[in-house]
Amino acid sequence: MALFTIQNEFRYEIVRKIYEGGMGIVYEAEQHGAREFVKRVAIKVIRQNYANQKRFIENFIGEAKLVADLIHTNIAQTYHLGETNGVYFIAMELIRGVNLEQFSGQLSDKKRVLPKELAVFIVSRVARGLAYAHAKRDRDGKPLGLVHRDVSFKNIMIAMEGDVKLTDFGIAKARGFLADNEGEVVAGKADYMSPEQADFQITDQRSDLFSAGVVLAHLLLGKNIFKGATTEESRQRMIGLPIPDFRSLDPRIDDRLNEILHRALARERDQRYGTGNELLYDLEHYIYHSGYGPTNETLGKYIRELY
Repeated sequence: MALFTIQNEFRYEIVRKIYEGGMGIVYEAEQHGAREFVKRVAIKVIRQNYANQKRFIENFIGEAKLVADLIHTNIAQTYHLGETNGVYFIAMELIRGVNLEQFSGQLSDKKRVLPKELAVFIVSRVARGLAYAHAKRDRDGKPLGLVHRDVSFKNIMIAMEGDVKLTDFGIAKARGFLADNEGEVVAGKADYMSPEQADFQITDQRSDLFSAGVVLAHLLLGKNIFKGATTEESRQRMIGLPIPDFRSLDPRIDDRLNEILHRALARERDQRYGTGNELLYDLEHYIYHSGYGPTNETLGKYIRELY
């Protein structure tokens, strides 16, 4: 087989800052190619105060390499890992939309209650993305053992067209990609992490499914029942707060949806959903078993009207 190499340097021009997090900044940029080719992308860079720390750089590169092969409609796509003047950056899919934290804030500002079918639909798309990521294998066919570890409102986006995207695998763990000291430190957002994650234990894919359950409960209730006044209080609530009968908190939640929530939020891992596909099946059966249910187009119409 003949092999050839195309030598080419992408050129990016920053348009505006989209988001600034604890360790990284995301910009909207234009990627320029041959013959006036232009594509809008998102550019993620490490914050300056972390840019010289070897561990952060290695994990940043590991994240890019890991996500490069995660090609799924419910996961934000990564295009390119680059470096300029000693600064590494990741070029990613630009999602014209909002994360669930922004979405929830807009609902609150407009005194709107998210229809329960749309709440279930959003989390069913998250479950689809997780099922795919959890099952991912390396080039030798060995399971990566990928766990996102940060499934939360900030890391789930809804595009204006209604697509739901899981983003930011920056603290994910996967064999051979990212340095990890799990069991020694807690990674993730305290009010969305699983009990085992909050308790410094080793996690598996069931941890992400617990977090998806927290997201679903938050969307339905309009509040996160695990969120405390401090990070430590949130962590303790994750470990010990009794899981309520959700029917008493919202009359829209029927017996079956209450059962789904309780299985997703089971403290004992063996009683929880074992795979993303199991959670996906129950969520989709719930919204589609009687006929027509929500779609990307339904969600897109809702979010465009909201904004």
